[in-house]
This record gives sequence, C-alpha cells and structure tokens, in this order.
Amino acid sequence: MLRPLLTVSAGTLSSRLLGFVRDALVAALLGAGVVADAFLLAFQLVNVTRRLLTEGALNAALVPAWLKVREHNGAAAAAAFAGRLLGTIALATLLMAILLGVFMPLLIAMLAPGFVGQPALLMATRDARLMLPYLAFAGPVAVMMGLFNAQGRVGLTAFSPLLFNVSLIVVTAALLIGHDDPATAALILSGTVGVAGLLQLSILAFNGRGERLASPLRAGFDAAMRTFFAKAIPGMIANSGPQLLIVAGAIIASAQPAAVSWLYFANRLIELPLGIVGVAMGAVLVPELARAVRGGDRTALSDAASRGLELAVGVALPATFGLIVLAEPTVRLLFEHGAFNAADSAATAQALAVLAIGLPAQVLAKNWSAAFFAREDTHTPLMATLISVMVALAAAVVLGRLFGASGVATAISLGAWSNAALLLGRGVQRFGVTIDAPAQRRLMLIVLAAGAMGALLWQASGFVLPIAAAGSTLVQAAVLAVLIGGGVTVYATALILLGVVRPNAALRTLRRPRGLRD
Repeated sequence: MLRPLLTVSAGTLSSRLLGFVRDALVAALLGAGVVADAFLLAFQLVNVTRRLLTEGALNAALVPAWLKVREHNGAAAAAAFAGRLLGTIALATLLMAILLGVFMPLLIAMLAPGFVGQPALLMATRDARLMLPYLAFAGPVAVMMGLFNAQGRVGLTAFSPLLFNVSLIVVTAALLIGHDDPATAALILSGTVGVAGLLQLSILAFNGRGERLASPLRAGFDAAMRTFFAKAIPGMIANSGPQLLIVAGAIIASAQPAAVSWLYFANRLIELPLGIVGVAMGAVLVPELARAVRGGDRTALSDAASRGLELAVGVALPATFGLIVLAEPTVRLLFEHGAFNAADSAATAQALAVLAIGLPAQVLAKNWSAAFFAREDTHTPLMATLISVMVALAAAVVLGRLFGASGVATAISLGAWSNAALLLGRGVQRFGVTIDAPAQRRLMLIVLAAGAMGALLWQASGFVLPIAAAGSTLVQAAVLAVLIGGGVTVYATALILLGVVRPNAALRTLRRPRGLRD
C-alpha cells in the first residue's frame, strides 16, 4: 500500500496547505466578527458536504459495492451500476440543494441558535444559499472519485480537490486588494464556492472521458440503489464524525461573539493530519481490507489493518504534540493579519491546544471505521458517531458556559474519544483484534519516538520563542519553521534508529513495478 498511500497523502497534504493559505487570507479579509461568523458557519455546511461525499465517505461504501458487482457480474454490469449511481446521486443532490435553499433560514437557526434575532442569521442564510450550487456538483464528483479509487487511480482523486482551494485563494487575494467592505467580500466568496465545485467536476469528467466507467447514465431508486443507499448513508454520516463534532460545537459556541470563527480556524490546523490519514483510509485502506475480507485471506486482512494503524498513530501522535506545543506561534503566524487581531489569536490558540488532545481519537476512529466499512457494516460506525455527537453537545452546554470557546473545544475532544472507544469495543466483540506482532512492537516504538520529539520540542520552544517574539514576522516564521523542521527531523531519526522505518526497504518497494507488488 506504500505507493498509493504516499500519493493520497501528498495530494491531501497539498490541499490542506493550500487550505491554510485560503483561511489565512479569509481571516485577514473578514477577521473574527459577525461577518466572519456568518460566512464560516455557512462554509462549515460546505465542508461537511465535502467530507460527507467527496473525501472518502461515499468512497467507503462505493468501492466494496462496485468491486463486488464487477467480480460477480463483469465489467459491463459494474459500469451499469455506476451509471445508475451517478445519475441517481446527481439528481438527489440537485433536489437537496433546492430544498435546502427554501428552508435555509430554519437550518441556520438550528445550527446557530445564538444567531436568532441577530444580523448574523440573515448573513449566514444569504451566504449559505450562494454556496448551494456546490452541493449539486459534489454528488457526481464523489461518485467519479470513488470509481477512480476502485481502479487504483488514486493520483487523480488525490490532487483534484486542489482546484477548490486554488479558486478561493485567487478570489480572496483579489478581494483583499480591491474590496474594503467585508460583507460584500463574503458574498463574492460564497458565490465562488459553487464555481470551485464545477471546476473539480469538469477535471474529473475530462479525465474519465471515453472510458465508459458509468454507462448508461440514468437515475432511479431501484432495488440495487435502495440497497446501496441503505448501507452508504449511515457510512457517509459516520465518516463525517469530526466535522459533525465541530458543527455540534458551533451550535453552542454561536451564543458567544467570534467563537464560531475561533473554533473554525483552530480546527483547520487539526484537519491537516486528520485529512492525510482520513483520505488515505478511504482511498487505500478500505479497498485493501475489502479485497481481503471477500477473499477470506486473514493474513492479508491482518497486514492491511496493521499497516493502517501504524500510519494512523505514526501521523497523529507527533502532530498532537506539535500542535499543543506550537499552538500560539502557529496561529499568530497564519491568521493574525488584517482584521484578525491578537485577542483572536490567543482564543484560537487555546481552542487549538484542546482540540489537539482529541486528534489521536479522531484518527483512530477513521482507522477502526475502515474495518467495519470493508465488511459492509455501516451501522456500527453510524451509531458510534451519533453517540459521540450527543456526548459533545451535552459536554459543550456545561463547559461552554464555564470556559467559553475552550470549553466547547474540550467537549469536542471528549466526543472524539467516546467515538474511538465505542468503535474499538465493538470491533473486539465483532471480529477481534487483527494487529500482527510486528505492528504491536512498532506501535510502542512510535509512541516512544513521538514522546521524545514532543519533549525536545517543548524544551526548545520554551527557550527560543520568547526571544523570537520581539522580532519581525519574517523572523518569527523562520524560527517556527526551524522548530517544526527540527521536530520532524528528530521524529524521523528516532523512527529510523528504532527500526520502525527502513528507508532502503521503502525505496525498493516504491521502485518495484506495481504488478510485482500485487
């Protein structure tokens, strides 16, 4: 799985880095006030839709179903199944966009009760309606990405989301130069979201032309479609657990001015490592597990599950320590520009440090959910996700009143850990633990390496950051880059010295022809 994992991770990393640029520009343009709260709440709906459909969620249900049809009935039947699915989802998302447009004021009032009676309600409703065309495009995009993933063409699906962020970056940069009115800028940005979705659909359609991956194209809820959606919809909701937790937090945080913005920008940093692992789980691990489950190959099943868990923990732990230690300088460097002030940075950094505590749980939940998805069990991850959202909501009501945005962030982390615990417990009951002995040994060494990196990073930052605080933005950026680079170097060196990573073996695997690896 090394080559496709690296491809997916590289694409996701590129998209997330561009997302940071986009959000830094949005923060400079809108700040963290009423206009920003309204825009970012509407944008959260788009983000949930993206996770729900295009970033591995629908893929987790589509890939096993498509592979089963192809193996049992042939390529023509698989293409016909894909054609019905593409047409049905395209029609469903179009109708859903129209329906949401009609009832958007009610939806915004439910998601942000603190906006009721305030100008933010009208602003958020207007922004969300302008973004709705994206929903109509996201459905077909998700199906096409799933079909490419099922065939092992993960490169295209990994890098096509970059168009979304590039479009918004270009427009936001232009607005920073030519528009002083944040409300008008928010309207223009909202309209750009739909255009970005159209660009992504166009590039996928162009690359799939002439291949008859989904043919004939038709819509209808026949027995096959009803069976698919009965399994897919719970999985789609379950795979969007991290975004649903943020939405749950925003419901409570909306009563505090700027809190929605603080949580949004803090969560954007969490989504970098989470996105790398989460998209890799959906695009690479689920197909590998599904093939092993259908073939009854327990060795292959254990190997895929073990490598997936190593990837999850190996990314999540150092990211958690790094985000906690470097929360304040990172937020200040990325977002404290233009209308985003020092108080906003401090509140966002506090929320980030607390959200980072829940990052390992969110990554583990992604990994363990893949084991259920590969067995076509979407009900268990769904129930775990819904329970975790209820836990987060209940905790946020109490902690939000006591500690504000940081309390809501704490509730979100509690919800994430409850999700991971529920999935692990149910997985042990259902199919036992399939982690091989080498992975168990390497996981302990990964924890040791990440802990050593975190301790050294904490010591170095405590000495260097106070000195750099008096310097220019360029100096602070250079110091932060050195700290991050140093942390990565320490962690990578520790993994190599402990024998967790063998560079020569990895290079041989990458150079080996694909057919020999299979």
